[in-house]
Amino acid sequence: MNGKPRILVKGAGVAGLTAAVTLAERGGVVTLYDCAERVGAGASWMAGGMLAPWCEAESAPAEVTAQSVDSVDWWATHVPGVVRQGSLVLAPARDVGELARFGRRTSHYETVGEADIARLEPDLAGRFQKGLFFADEGHVDPRKALPALAHALEQMGGQVLVAPEPAPDEAGFDWVVDCTGLRVRDQLDHLRGVRGEMLLLHCPDVILHRPVRMLHPRIPVYIVPRDNHVFMVGATMVESENAGGMTVRSMMELLNSAWTLHPGFAEAEILEMGTGLRPSYPDNMPRVVRQGQHIYVNGMYRHGFLLSPARAREAADLVFGS
Repeated sequence: MNGKPRILVKGAGVAGLTAAVTLAERGGVVTLYDCAERVGAGASWMAGGMLAPWCEAESAPAEVTAQSVDSVDWWATHVPGVVRQGSLVLAPARDVGELARFGRRTSHYETVGEADIARLEPDLAGRFQKGLFFADEGHVDPRKALPALAHALEQMGGQVLVAPEPAPDEAGFDWVVDCTGLRVRDQLDHLRGVRGEMLLLHCPDVILHRPVRMLHPRIPVYIVPRDNHVFMVGATMVESENAGGMTVRSMMELLNSAWTLHPGFAEAEILEMGTGLRPSYPDNMPRVVRQGQHIYVNGMYRHGFLLSPARAREAADLVFGS
């Protein structure tokens, strides 16, 4: 191939933006296109943004952790605002046995008692007697990180196009990297949707410094702090392809988990509620698939922010032959 490869990246979610930036860093002339009216308009916009390879080991294949241990560093070198304060896993008294089960399935944590929890999160003092602290983890706000990646791409000479701009003609590119999720399920075998649900709450009465995972036998929930006393509350996974609105049951479970963590959430303002379908393969592992000069990066499941740097490198290796 003579000169720099011309690459079209389709889809401006976390997989597409990460791939576009990585390809540009490797020397590609990159055009990023999304049929929505802004970057990050799909499932990535509603993600928790947790960079938690060790916590994810509790329910994910070992490959997820092995391929994502450097994800916090990748995000910290590419976007502002990455918080490296670890993750805290807690359980209400009736479910404290879930902590032992969680710990058996993962590593790189410290078992903490009531005094440690109060030191880590003063607002939770006296509320929990035991927890697990994963000091090496972090988190990022997707709604700041995704536009930051788009800006970084433009700073490297790349082009970002969104609707109503027409889709570029693929014939004008040497490579097409497709990161459009469920839009290409007819081209990729076994791709399915997994429902995600989230709430955004504004709660000036509570301060958290890191994501907290509340364990429950049926539906574990995480609470992620963002700027200005905003908290994202989400379910880790719901095996359903129903893309409809949030049910009363789901909302009650999410709100109850927040209230169980701290009663101050009872006075929180609900800013937003959302649902979406995350593209997933049967083994819940993201894949990079090459078909001629087309490369598909898909099936990110709930590991988009964790595994997108590794999958972007894999796609770039296919383009640049290394």
